[in-house]
This record gives sequence, structure tokens and C-alpha cells, in this order.
Amino acid sequence: MQRTLFNPEQAGSYQVVPFKAQLLKWIGSKQRFAHEIISYFPHKFGMYIEPFLGSAAVLATLSPQNALGSDVFEPLIEIWQTLHDAPETLIEWYGERRRAMMAGEKVAEYERIKASYNANPNGADFLFLCRSCYGGVVRFRKADGYMSTPCGVHTPIPVDSFSKRVREWRKRTAATEFRLLDYSDAMRLAKKGDLIYCDPPYQDSQAILYGAQAFSLTNLFESILYCKNRGVYVALSIDGSKASGNRICDVAVPEGLFEREVSVNCGRSMLRRFQMGGQSLEGEVVADRLLLTY
Repeated sequence: MQRTLFNPEQAGSYQVVPFKAQLLKWIGSKQRFAHEIISYFPHKFGMYIEPFLGSAAVLATLSPQNALGSDVFEPLIEIWQTLHDAPETLIEWYGERRRAMMAGEKVAEYERIKASYNANPNGADFLFLCRSCYGGVVRFRKADGYMSTPCGVHTPIPVDSFSKRVREWRKRTAATEFRLLDYSDAMRLAKKGDLIYCDPPYQDSQAILYGAQAFSLTNLFESILYCKNRGVYVALSIDGSKASGNRICDVAVPEGLFEREVSVNCGRSMLRRFQMGGQSLEGEVVADRLLLTY
């Protein structure tokens, strides 16, 4: 369910409608339960800031009237900036690569695109790799940033379907500025009454993903405290439970930093499917912890 503004001048006054069509296949995407996360946001807030943008699922579901979406991963931000400035170019990027894949040998063409990306990281190749790699698990070697995910068993969605998603996402993110920023720099831009939603790499499960190896949750907590002291609302998604709730991930949270904690059911883990070679995941249900400073 998506919150849609009744009055553009009164951010946070909305109703809820469904929105499930993801633009990027992305491990850890909140697309299926973004509506639940949003239900815990303050009723009224100023600018919406998402400093770990990834698939932008929560941003697009919320569809705010004034927003900043940022990330440190340049090919990803190139995709989002192109969506904003030249959506037809995004469609051309995808269409060109999909047609080449479908006209040739699927895995060989995927590997050619992956090699092109690894030789020169760019948004055009990365866009298609996200939609065609195995399970949307975009993994990188720490030493050199080499993307190593193999080709997925699925057929990437048709160009017409992707085009419809691009145009819908362009509408939903029209009021968003996309910037290449470290999360701490993005969070420092927030003013009193603004809302920040943080969805950082998860220490327990996402060490193979881009940027996760160098990420410090302790440093993020310091940035959250800085924002809270200035009257900024902050919501944080972090590791919760794994294996049908039988194991609680050990994340040390500073006492007094958050006022409330809720559990969000994320369903079955696609990352675990990747790690388990596609096995059944009945016992791999995941729950996130959503921590709120308000």
C-alpha cells in the first residue's frame, strides 16, 4: 500500500494504495513491505531523505513531494539521475541489452555485458545486470570491486513492461533530487522536522554486497544521534531475526538512541536462496527490526 498526498503543501497527509512493481531487481529491496515501513513514519514531516538508496522501494512507494535520494555507488546514482532527467534513455539502455541477449546465447551475452561493466563501471550496463543476474544479488569482490554474480535462470522482463515501469517510477520520483553522496553528508542536510529513512547494508547477511565490507554501523549511529538532537526524525531498518525467527541477529544499539522498535516480516530471503544454490526456503523467513527515534 502506498501513501499518496492529499495536499501537496501538507507532507504526511495521505491515504494508502498498493504499489509492487519494482524497477531494479535488488537484494534487500523493501518493495513487498514498503507500505508497512511507511505506516510507522510520522504523520507530518518536511523533506524526505533516503541516504542508502539502493532500489528506492520505500521512496517510490511513499512518492514524497520533496525528497533527496542518495548513495555512494556511482553507477546506481547514474541510473536514478537518468530516470529523472532522461527516462527514455533508461529504456534504450535496457532495450539494447535485452535484444542482444535474446538474439544470441543468453549466458554468453550476459557475460559480455558483465565484462563491459567490470572494465568500466557504468549505469547502462549495471541497469541490465540488476535485472538479469541471479536473484538480483549484485555481489562484488572487496579487492577490486569486480561484479561476480552469474546470469539468472529467469528471462528479463520484456522492454514494453520495463518501459511502463520506467514511466510510473518517473512520476513517483519526480519531486526527488538524486545525488552521489556519502550517507553522513546526506544526513547533515536534514533540517528540523525532516524525515530520514536508513536502510544500510546488513552486517549479518550482506557482506558480499557493494560497500558493505567498509560500512560501520557505529558511525551511522553517531550520525543518527546528531540528527535526532537537531529535531530530525530517523527510521532505521537493521538485521532482525533469521531462520523463522529462531535466531536473533546481535546488533548492539546505543541505549536511549531510539524511542521505539517494531518487527517487519520480510518473507523468505533471496540472498539465502543464492547462498543455498536455489534450495527451498521454507525455514528461511526473515524479519527486520525497524528502529524509530520518535
